[in-house]
Formats: sequence, C-alpha cells, structure tokens
Amino acid sequence: MPMRLKSPMPELKGATEWFNAEGFDPKELEGKPTLIHFWAVSCHICHEVMDEVVSYVHQYKDKGLQVVAVHMPKQESDMDIEKVKKDIQEYKIVQPVAVDNAYALADAFENQFFPAFFLFDQEGKLFYRAAGDKGFKNVKPKIEQLLGIQE
Repeated sequence: MPMRLKSPMPELKGATEWFNAEGFDPKELEGKPTLIHFWAVSCHICHEVMDEVVSYVHQYKDKGLQVVAVHMPKQESDMDIEKVKKDIQEYKIVQPVAVDNAYALADAFENQFFPAFFLFDQEGKLFYRAAGDKGFKNVKPKIEQLLGIQE
C-alpha cells in the first residue's frame, strides 16, 4: 500500500552510499519543507524531468525547500556506482543523493515507481506524492502551494 497523505517522513536510513552529502545531516530536514525524489539511471522519464527537479533546488532555496534525491535501481545494471556518478555530473545534480541499492529507502517510503516524488510539509507530514511524468506535472504547483507562493 502506498504511503498515505499526512504520514510522517521516514528516516533517511539504509542508503548504501551518499553523494553531494558533505555536511548534510538528514536530521536537518526536520521543520523544513522537503522534496524526496526517487530516480534511476536507466529511467528515461527520470532523465527527462531531472533538469526541472534540479532547478527546484535553486528556485525554492530561499523559501526553505530542501531536496534530496534517492537513486533506486530499476534493474541490476543500475547498481553500477559509476553510472550514478556520471548522471550526477551530467545532469548537474547538486542536492544530496542517497544510493538505495539495498532498497531500504524504497521500502521505508513504500515506493516502487520511477520517478517518484514525495513532498513533506514543515511538520514532516506527507503533503503530496506522485509518480511518472503525469504526476510530475503537479509537483511544482504543489511545492508552490506548500510554500505559500501565489502565481
């Protein structure tokens, strides 16, 4: 069963590796709106939306939004760390990236989709979740709603 709205954000424990995480402590996410973004190197749609996801890091930083990427392998070849590093560089991913080769985070978030987006409010409660390119279309409006940004 997928994670329900208003569910508390699971701890970010069990990652097999972290990138862009120097000085990052998941406990610092407490009290801050947070977008957790699941992706995979072999996921075409993940690549299509990556530039926009990365833009949220910069666009909403001053409003307090935190963004954390979770690389969840879609297939065995996705477990190649060099492929993950290449995508991080190619797509200029600046947010912390958890590598979830043991599926600990996927299990904690009850996620099996690529890409998948989990938006948590300042209280750490699930505000919005979506998957795929159709779900992604609503991520930005939901971020802006959560942050109180009027168009």
